[in-house]
Amino acid sequence: MKRLFGTDGVRGVANEELTPELAMRLAQATAQALKGEGKCVIFVGMDTRLSSPMLRDAIISGLCASGAEAVDLGVLPTPGVAYLTKKHHADAGVVISASHNSFEHNGIKIFNSEGYKLADEIEEQIEALVSSPDRLGRATHDKIGTRRNAYELRGEYLDYLRSICTEGLEGLKIALDCANGATSALAEELFTSLGADCRVLHCEPNGININEGCGSTHIEKMSDYVVKNQLNAGIAFDGDGDRLMCVNERGEVVDGDMIMASLAYDMKKRGALVKNTVVGTIMTNLGFDVFCRENGISFIPARVGDRYVLEEMLLGGYCFGGEQSGHLIFSDHSTTGDGMLSAIMLLSLMKRKNLPLSTLHSVMRRYPQALVNIEADKAKKLEFLKSKQIADILEEAKQGFGERGRVVARPSGTEPLIRIMVECDGDAEKIANEIAEKIRAVL
Repeated sequence: MKRLFGTDGVRGVANEELTPELAMRLAQATAQALKGEGKCVIFVGMDTRLSSPMLRDAIISGLCASGAEAVDLGVLPTPGVAYLTKKHHADAGVVISASHNSFEHNGIKIFNSEGYKLADEIEEQIEALVSSPDRLGRATHDKIGTRRNAYELRGEYLDYLRSICTEGLEGLKIALDCANGATSALAEELFTSLGADCRVLHCEPNGININEGCGSTHIEKMSDYVVKNQLNAGIAFDGDGDRLMCVNERGEVVDGDMIMASLAYDMKKRGALVKNTVVGTIMTNLGFDVFCRENGISFIPARVGDRYVLEEMLLGGYCFGGEQSGHLIFSDHSTTGDGMLSAIMLLSLMKRKNLPLSTLHSVMRRYPQALVNIEADKAKKLEFLKSKQIADILEEAKQGFGERGRVVARPSGTEPLIRIMVECDGDAEKIANEIAEKIRAVL
């Protein structure tokens, strides 16, 4: 059986690769793998995709069939499920979402009782059970599990986020792009209650429009909107609300690296940056590395994926890390990336310093960067990893840059793509396309 779990749960096109039958078996296997001496309690949340209720019902059926108590949280951002799972001492939390992907895709993410993504060995145990249905136990009689709705718990998640905001946001005029996703019913309520003057975009989900030309992966329209309406900032979340991208008052895009630089600079000044260290990834912009060296901050690059950023943070006892894509993790406050929490941190800094966002992120100079995607199924991804000819192509490019640039090439953990990223002071896009063409020729 091929491996089910990728870097961010089980993903696939709904009702093709990710079917209700598979979702049910995953739920049965999860309950069986996590079951202690008593009945296990598992929270279930989802985003706004057309297929999410279908998969939610299949998962809850699987949990009940295994004797678990399924707690339906309804539509809720991924970090909200993680937070409530930990707060209420549930045995696990399940999120049905494909994050930033288009509506036809969906995914299943699982958190442990502490709100962290499952360890590899637990995922392997679940996969082994899924591949052997005869090993999946079924509860009968009075041992069959139960289901209950707990939609009201989202208020506890919002209250927690409010408690983190040390500065009222009065006087700040912001745009919120909810990507027609999981933050659609929450973001305006949260930021208005904190005092911000909010203009809300793309918060009318219909099951199909999630991430469609909007949200953190389509932030271009936000730039014009912020400038036209003379706002202080624009904030765009992704479909499941665990990441954000921003636009400053000039309409310039502010990505995860630039947000991290703004916050890390302030945290170090206040003595709040544990061990004066930030964890990023191998895709973090070179300009962030330069910023860290110039400001006495240690930078640790992890593998791409917020789970690997978090692993490095926990291993070293660091409190702050994130990705260029906008997954930011504040380990003192959350066990996973949280777009609304990150927005609170950034807006609070703007208010406390009484400075525009353009000034705050100017502590870092972003190196020109280009990203080219090559379509690749699993076979091509494997060939990419094994090919000496491709390794030679990449090594030649790296040698040509010296210390003036770099190239990173890797298979995506969530999409059928190989990503080629080039950073340099020259024409990064031209060089990235040249490298991609050479690799396509080999594949």
